[in-house]
Amino acid sequence: MPDPTAAGSVEAVFREDWSRLLAVLAARLGDLDLAEEVASEAIEIALRRWPVDGVPDQPLGWLVTTARRKAVDRIRRDRTYALRLAELQVETDRAVPPEAAAGHALPDERLQLFFTCCHPALPFEAQTALTLRFLAGLSTPEVAQAFLVPLPTMAQRIVRAKRKIRDARIPFRVPTGAELADRLPAVLRVIYLIYTEGYAASAGDQLLRIHLSDEAIRLARILHRLMPGQREVTGLLALLILTDARRPARVDPAGMPISLEDQDRSLWDRHLIAEGRHLLAQALDGPAGPYAIQAAIAALHAEAPDIDRTDWAQIVALYDLLLARAGSPVVALNRAIAVAMRDGPEAGLALLEGLAAHEQLRAYHPLPAARAELLRKLGRVDEAARAYQLALDLVGNEAERAYLARRLRDLTEG
Repeated sequence: MPDPTAAGSVEAVFREDWSRLLAVLAARLGDLDLAEEVASEAIEIALRRWPVDGVPDQPLGWLVTTARRKAVDRIRRDRTYALRLAELQVETDRAVPPEAAAGHALPDERLQLFFTCCHPALPFEAQTALTLRFLAGLSTPEVAQAFLVPLPTMAQRIVRAKRKIRDARIPFRVPTGAELADRLPAVLRVIYLIYTEGYAASAGDQLLRIHLSDEAIRLARILHRLMPGQREVTGLLALLILTDARRPARVDPAGMPISLEDQDRSLWDRHLIAEGRHLLAQALDGPAGPYAIQAAIAALHAEAPDIDRTDWAQIVALYDLLLARAGSPVVALNRAIAVAMRDGPEAGLALLEGLAAHEQLRAYHPLPAARAELLRKLGRVDEAARAYQLALDLVGNEAERAYLARRLRDLTEG
C-alpha cells in the first residue's frame, strides 16, 4: 500500500539536503550540469518508488547512489562524455563510501560547492546566482526574481557560468593555505550581499525581501558549520543574526520603513540577539575582521534601550577601526551618521559634505537622505527639502520612496 508520507519525505530531502546531494555529485562527476540533471532524475524516481517501497533508512545516500547510476548510464549514451567514462567508473566506485551504505552519514561536500560557485574566474553576478541556485536551492525563476531580471536573462547567466566551470576545468575543491585566505572573502561577500538585498531591497514594492534574508542566514549557518574555526565566518553569521533580530520592528503594517530612532525595541528578537552576541564573542577571540567589527556595532545597537542611550562613542571608534581594516565610502557615510549622533548634526553634516563628490556615492540615495535628516534637525528647511528631493530622484525601492516622500511632505507642511 502506498505510503502517503513518502512524497513529503522526498520534499523534505529536496528542501534540506538538495545542496548536499548536488555537492556530492558535482565533486564525483566534475560537471555541475550533469550533477543537476541526475539529481533531478533521482528525485523523480524517489517520488515514484518511495510511496510503494517505503522511505529508505538513508534517503540522501539512496539518492546519491541512484543519481550516480543515472550518470553512468548517461555517459555511456552521450559521446561528449565518453572520454570520461573510464575515469568516472573509478570515481563512482567510491562515490558512496561503504560506511554511508552501512548507515553512517555521507560526507558534507558543500564547502567545495561554495568555493566553486564563488570562483574568481566567474563574474560576481554569476557567483551570486550560482550560490542561490545550487546552495540555497532556489529555482531559476526564483533567482531571476531575486535579481529582478527576466527569466531568460538569468537562465542564460547560469548556463554560461556552468559552461565556464566545465570548460575552464574549475576544480570542485576547498582551497588551502594562502589560497583559502584569498578566496574566502568572495564567499563571504556573496552571502553578505544576498542578505543586504533582503534587508533593504534595491527595487520593488517592499522594503524587506524576507526569503533572501532567510536564505543568506541559512547559507551563513551552513558555512559556519563547515568552517567553525574561521573567525570571519563566525563574524558574518553574528552580523546577520544581530541585524535580523531588528526585522520585526523595521516596517509598519503597511510596509512603510520605520527609522531606528522610532522602532519599538520590545519587538526585537532577544533570542537572536543572545545567539548573535555568543557568536560575536567567538569572532572576537583574536584579531577582528571587518564582519566581526560590523557585528560588534550591531551588538551595541541591540543592547541599547533607546537611540539616546546608545554608546555612540564606542560605535564611532568601531567605525574608525573598520575604516582602517576595510575602508569604503559607505562605511565613511555610516561613520558620519554615528558622529552626528555623538557630536551633533553640524559635525556629521561636515563629514557628509566631504563625501558628496565621491564617485561611488553620487547615485547612492542614503547619502542625500542622511543630509536631509541632519539639515532638518538644524532647521535648514529649504536645503533639507532639496536633499530629500535628490534622494527621491535616486531611490529605486517604492517603500523607501514613499517614506522619503512622507518626510519631505512633513517638512514642507510643517
